[in-house]
Amino acid sequence: MKINLFADSACDLPSTYFEENDVTLIPLRVQIDENDYEDLVNIQPKAVFGEIRAGKIPKTSQASPQIIEELFTNLAKSGDSGIYVAFSSELSGTYSTSVMVRDQVKEQYPTLDLTIIDSKCASLGLGLVVRQVVEMLKNGASKEIIVSEAITRCQHMEHLFTVEDLEYLAKGGRVSRASAFLGGLLNIKPLLHVEDGKLIPIEKIRGRKKLLKRILELMEERGEVLSEQIIGISHGDDEESALEMKQLIQERFHPKEIYVNMIGSVIGAHAGPGTLAIFFLNQPPKTT
Repeated sequence: MKINLFADSACDLPSTYFEENDVTLIPLRVQIDENDYEDLVNIQPKAVFGEIRAGKIPKTSQASPQIIEELFTNLAKSGDSGIYVAFSSELSGTYSTSVMVRDQVKEQYPTLDLTIIDSKCASLGLGLVVRQVVEMLKNGASKEIIVSEAITRCQHMEHLFTVEDLEYLAKGGRVSRASAFLGGLLNIKPLLHVEDGKLIPIEKIRGRKKLLKRILELMEERGEVLSEQIIGISHGDDEESALEMKQLIQERFHPKEIYVNMIGSVIGAHAGPGTLAIFFLNQPPKTT
């Protein structure tokens, strides 16, 4: 039985990755000037960052229940099996909606075999898990083993990120307006991580050099056998900073691979241009 893989656009992998690896895209939505777009379908991240820089404030929403229902119904009719690794339930309603829709589709098609995983991850933290599932599918692993490994990786995925301008986080309610104003004056950059699926500020650091140094220190403290890992770096339309971070990580940890990609439209709408995020495992990766 074929195993179909579903992933939503919050995994921040490019549209070409979905196409080339037979991954079914579930697009989250972005609204700009009353116009609705589906992430990676009829709008790309770079366009969203351009609108933000032009002063627009995009709104975002979870994936369409109608699209999810259509995809799950097609899976049920095909008789194939499915795995959906979903964006953190703490950051989007897409996971809970997909569970509800699956249960509704199952009433009409009782043989539907679809496992939905609440990743508690975001951006390339989720994307690295999706990439691992793709590799396991190519290697012919069983669904049980794939689901188990995906859940384990989700539980042990570290997210470290910072933003260029605290104002974007202030608009999203992550920091106060006063903090954002002060941060801009004093060149203070927040360092955040994800804890149980939620965005949590951990430190405020003054100056870019100190910030990058601290990220490397935290990677060393939290990471396990980084030399055998695929490290993820996502950026808010700032490839130069991402490549600088890539070089620093390469020189210090010599990982198996460093995968760099732009942050997607939905997460980028909240984090803003200039965001820099790093993803790695806090336990040794299994070889598959």
